[in-house]
Amino acid sequence: MPQEFRCNCPFTSALDVLGDKWILVIVKQMLIEGKETFKDFTESEEAIATNILSAKLKILEELGIVAKVKRPNNKKTNLYLLTDKGLALTPILVALATWSDGYLRDIHPNIVEGESMQQLRNDGAAFARALEKKYREKLASTLYEGKTG
Repeated sequence: MPQEFRCNCPFTSALDVLGDKWILVIVKQMLIEGKETFKDFTESEEAIATNILSAKLKILEELGIVAKVKRPNNKKTNLYLLTDKGLALTPILVALATWSDGYLRDIHPNIVEGESMQQLRNDGAAFARALEKKYREKLASTLYEGKTG
């Protein structure tokens, strides 16, 4: 099913794809939390309903943000993996986290703290590059899992 767009504005078009309540949460779960199976997503603290999760993963796959592949050592298990297009969202997620840290902490003081947040505050671009590098390394490891050289 082709994506529908409200107009030709690049900002509005991006929001037509990414502005949904769950899309960036799912991408964040994959990038930062290492979620890759349907079960992984259902066990997350965000508690997305399974019917919504199925629909959102399908949209992400149709848009080329996520690829659905079989686990190399278990052909029954589907893996959802970020594509290059999906990984290109990393700076956007980091920018949203930076904004949230700076402007929502006063009304939501329980926003996570720690070393990662300090790294994000110190150099958001470096933090984004490190996230992407770590994901690409995990991706390579996942895709070659169970293969012999």
